[in-house]
Amino acid sequence: MKQPNLILLMTDQLRGDALGYAGHPDVKTPYLDTLASRGVVFDRAYSACPSCIAARAALHTGMEQSHHGRVGYEDNIPWRYEHTMAGELAKAGYYTQCVGKMHVHPLRNYLGFHHVDLHDGYLHAARYAGVPYSQSQFVADDYFYWLKKELGADADVTDTGIDCNSWVARPWTHEEKYHPTNWVTDRCLDFLRRRDPDQPFFLMASYLRPHPPFDAPQYYFDLYKDKDLRAPFVGTWETDEYLKRDGRIFDSKTGPADPELIRQAQIGYYACITHLDHQIGRLIMALVEQELYDDTIILFTADHGEELCDHHMFRKSRPYEGSCRIPFFITAGKNTGIPVKAGSTCHAVAELRDVMPTLLSAAGASIPDSVDGADLLPLAQDPQQTVRPWLHGEHAYGPFSNHWIVTETDKYIWHAATGQEQYFNLVEDPHELTDLINDNMYKERISFLRSCLIESLKDRPEGFAREGSLLPGQPYPETMEHIKAI
Repeated sequence: MKQPNLILLMTDQLRGDALGYAGHPDVKTPYLDTLASRGVVFDRAYSACPSCIAARAALHTGMEQSHHGRVGYEDNIPWRYEHTMAGELAKAGYYTQCVGKMHVHPLRNYLGFHHVDLHDGYLHAARYAGVPYSQSQFVADDYFYWLKKELGADADVTDTGIDCNSWVARPWTHEEKYHPTNWVTDRCLDFLRRRDPDQPFFLMASYLRPHPPFDAPQYYFDLYKDKDLRAPFVGTWETDEYLKRDGRIFDSKTGPADPELIRQAQIGYYACITHLDHQIGRLIMALVEQELYDDTIILFTADHGEELCDHHMFRKSRPYEGSCRIPFFITAGKNTGIPVKAGSTCHAVAELRDVMPTLLSAAGASIPDSVDGADLLPLAQDPQQTVRPWLHGEHAYGPFSNHWIVTETDKYIWHAATGQEQYFNLVEDPHELTDLINDNMYKERISFLRSCLIESLKDRPEGFAREGSLLPGQPYPETMEHIKAI
């Protein structure tokens, strides 16, 4: 049978609940809802190390974080991996193309792709005055290079006045066709135009939004500006100490203290999501028109979520659902030979490391021994199956460093700097409003999940676990030494 075409729809900072099919009361995503309705939704999918670089290392290598070595956010560490998703698919006969965000080092590291149309968004580390010419975003990033050719040497995404990590929101200042979200779709459509019709392709459409800046075109802001939006979730366990301290800082980890600015951030975030959805709609329509849709498997996901002021938090990296739970579904065209159970939901705990083996399996390619992830195609056919009883997540984040164990039903959190523990029953409390760590009803369950974390950490070089106990306050670098030594 002919190998199916493969499309990975990748988004940045899209929380798992912020889509229509996921039941969000405000966000509208008709095209993604369509794809999800025709496929299998994995509603317990997570990013085990929820920030851009570490999450994408899991995606591209299929490894868990202690193996790919990136356990936090650190720029300018070279990416050198023997086996990558695109590289293995290329070996299997696919033409491999990425459009949009890679967030690797150096910027033009292709990680096995035949070609990359690059747009990483605003990367501070690639824009500083001392960055070598060839590594500057103004040269190495295809979107920025194109934008300046189109609109002049001083054109930039910062023309809105918004920082790339800010909760400040305002509409895009140029024509919509110049927006990075439109650019990614435009370049994907151009790839479909010029592809070899006799060779299967793997297209990674890697959108930067809804990662800040929250700068969708005016039309999309207008969809939400007059709506009564659902308020952020704030747990009874949370403190407003950091909000009072940092809530007036435009890119704070807490989000804004001003309720109106919280609302503006929500409007901007939701506007970016619907804009993204409509651009994905353009891509779907092109697949139909070119008679490729029925021959294509589509996997949709994100690198991590966005806390969006839940628990007085903003951005990602922390162990709560807004940060680490991600959207994930698989849709297969009728000619692909993959019998996906359309319209179903799988509750198995999935993770970004599963994307590579799943796509390799769909391609009929062998899966390297270095891959830790699981092939999810059997679950797409039988959603009652599972692939792991629990998942270990983590993030080096200074005083907010964390480790966690999540299952289909609950979550245990250990704060690595302080030793503080938390426990949430996700079935009864999906928004983590009540910390049950001191509830005797769950004492045995908490002890079991703690033992799972100890088992995960017992051989780690940082010394998090020793003689059956967790040891807080250990040094926790963002990149493990075995990666820096390559």
